[in-house]
Amino acid sequence: MIRLHQSLSRGIVLAVLGLMPALPSVGAETMLRVATRVLPPMVIQQGDSLTGFSIDLWNAIGERLHVSTQFRPAPDVQALLDDVAAGGADVGIAAISITSGRDEKFDFSQPILNSGLQILVPGGGAAPETNPLGQLMALLLSRTILVWLGAAFVLVLVPAHLVWVLERLHPEGILHTTRYFPGIFQAMFWAASTLATQGEQMPRQWLARIVAVLWMFTSVVFVAFYTAQLAANLTVQQIQGGISGPGDLKGKRVATTEGGTAVAVLRDLQAEVVEVTRVEDAYAALDAHQVQAVVLDSPVLLYYSATQGKGRVHLVGAPFRNEDYGIVVAPDSPLRKRIDRALLSLREDGSYQRIHDKWFAVP
Repeated sequence: MIRLHQSLSRGIVLAVLGLMPALPSVGAETMLRVATRVLPPMVIQQGDSLTGFSIDLWNAIGERLHVSTQFRPAPDVQALLDDVAAGGADVGIAAISITSGRDEKFDFSQPILNSGLQILVPGGGAAPETNPLGQLMALLLSRTILVWLGAAFVLVLVPAHLVWVLERLHPEGILHTTRYFPGIFQAMFWAASTLATQGEQMPRQWLARIVAVLWMFTSVVFVAFYTAQLAANLTVQQIQGGISGPGDLKGKRVATTEGGTAVAVLRDLQAEVVEVTRVEDAYAALDAHQVQAVVLDSPVLLYYSATQGKGRVHLVGAPFRNEDYGIVVAPDSPLRKRIDRALLSLREDGSYQRIHDKWFAVP
């Protein structure tokens, strides 16, 4: 009877153990697969090792979570997200912008860095090859020139009509007819020539002479402002290739990385988008004058313009389309809350700020 009882007890224990899932041994460390992509200064590859803001931040988070990390580099942000979606990676970290579209498919941590898009153009070193005739034609047909020509035409009409009214009946006047046509054309010719060269003829009628003197002073001021505006626009075009902000990207060849948020923004701006796999390819295209600008995340372009691109490129305009970077995990992953708690503790004890200043503080 005792032997039967022992056999039954042993059978029950073995059955229960057989139904229980395998548990990690006490003290065993969890290994997390972390997808990332090389994008200085977020992720920098040095030989077989990775460094950068995202890597340092994740290593600090991993210490708080008591996990080890296996980094899985991806060629671009879309491949990184696909790796997390397919279960090949537990976590994704790099320059991953939090968007409404991505939030429908993934869970994001609290923001780890504020960012935005910015524009990188050639400049600061050897001037790019230019076509003087093409630059001149572009300038003459620019919106600024058309506006000034329109203003000049309106200004010419006013003194021309005043002179025609006052001068047409004077027997020795500068007008050779009393009729509106072609008399007004003669008056407009006088007003236009006075605007450009201060003219050689003066009206004979005394009120018309007063109008002429006032018109000469107005012409001097108008020509001075026009010349200054023309010189300023020509200088901007020579230095920046005609790009000073997002509004100037229409019709321009602009490089950005595949799958990034900049692609849709550039298409909305009616730019000619050139998508590249690696950010280095975008920089190379800019150096070779194959594109007129590069649009990427502001921290990435700031780092490049201050390091490898120093003296050859510069940023124009303020960052636009503000975005936040986050750490991405699969939907409903229990890792999200654990990562958020670790981030909060890093901010509270100053560790996050030290990592941030290491990569982004101005010397």
